[in-house]
Parts: sequence; C-alpha cells; structure tokens
Amino acid sequence: MIFVTDYMILAVLLFSIGIVGVVSRRNIIVLYMSIELMLNAINLIFVALSRQFEQLDTQIAALMIIAIAAAEAALFLAVIVLLFRNRRSLDANVFTLLGQREQPKNDK
Repeated sequence: MIFVTDYMILAVLLFSIGIVGVVSRRNIIVLYMSIELMLNAINLIFVALSRQFEQLDTQIAALMIIAIAAAEAALFLAVIVLLFRNRRSLDANVFTLLGQREQPKNDK
C-alpha cells in the first residue's frame, strides 16, 4: 500500500530537482521545464493531502494551479519565440540585456 508520506517524499524530490534546474541552468527552456516540475510537485502534495483528509479543497487548488500553468506555458513560449527572433539565443542572460538599449553608432 502506498502511504501519503510516500507521495510527500516524491513531491519533495521533484521540487528539489526543479530548484536545482532553475539555479544551475542558463537555458530558458530548461528553466521553464524546471518551473513546471516544481508546480507539478506542489500539485502532487495538494492531491496527497486531499486524499489523506478526504476533502476536495486542495484538489480545487491543484486545478487552479494547472490552469495557471497552462496560461504560463502560452505566455512563456511566446516570450521564448520573440527572444529567439530578436537575440538568436536561448541563454537566460538575455533577460539582463532587455533593459539595455543599443547605442547608435556614429560613423563620423
């Protein structure tokens, strides 16, 4: 039989892998996948708690997180496409360059 603590341990492991991916990687797609992994770990915790306490409140919260993650996916992928078109790179350091304006070149 699988206990709720087993689900909690799995969720903590998934969340930890997501944090390591966010902290250590510089590729935007890997960052996005790590964030999604962390959101799914939180969903697993909510569903496990719902099973233990036999209440549907946490499952409703999990559904809200899934809806937010879907909206985030659409926006994030649009930003990825725009950044790649403009900068030709998927490196996360491109976000620091967004605030900087290009200096006009003086050919004098």
